[in-house]
Amino acid sequence: MKFQPEVIIFDVDGVLVDVRGSFHSTVLETVRFFSGKRVTRAELQRWKNRSGFNDDWKLSTAWVQSLGGQQQYDEVKAKFVELYWGANGKRGNVDREKWLLSRASLRRLAKRAELALFTGRVRMETDYTLDRCKVRDYFRQIVTVEDVAKPKPDPEGLVKILGGRDPAKALYLGDNVDDALAAKAAKIPFVGILPQSAEARRAWRALLTKQGAAAVLSDVTWLEALLARR
Repeated sequence: MKFQPEVIIFDVDGVLVDVRGSFHSTVLETVRFFSGKRVTRAELQRWKNRSGFNDDWKLSTAWVQSLGGQQQYDEVKAKFVELYWGANGKRGNVDREKWLLSRASLRRLAKRAELALFTGRVRMETDYTLDRCKVRDYFRQIVTVEDVAKPKPDPEGLVKILGGRDPAKALYLGDNVDDALAAKAAKIPFVGILPQSAEARRAWRALLTKQGAAAVLSDVTWLEALLARR
């Protein structure tokens, strides 16, 4: 990594936001609700190691059905949304999210390059987190799954952010295989971010490296140090 990117594009979940208590917990609670079976974070990580499961609603539905459940996507999604946002006056798992990159770091990075987001979240989820954490103004472009015809691993969102610029002068940070595949298809250098759970880190590092990651960081706070090593 010996270059100065002109645009730095971030995935959100697992990169800029610790979602273990929000999205991850909601997947587990949703699957337990419909299957009646005890499911673990290690099993969740194995699902996330597979391409095509960047969408937690889709992942939850497939997991429920793999355990014998007959519920379809819309029913599983409705329960997921209820657990995530809350219902009947009770707040959901959304309030258990934690922003990972300080505003001071974002300010410094924004002086180096244009900052952008390409996320598998829907717009409502993205807006809520950006506004709650007061970080929206650092990102010039925000592309959600609702802004593209084809979600990751298709590179449409990355190509949209590039807007005709040289992909070699961009950088994409993500934490799963679909992020890596999207970057590869867009010809954008990719930096992987390891999952927070220690037991998944070794296998995940190998997987992201296999998919072409130029570097794999323990967490996003190491990005500035990486870019300083020019």
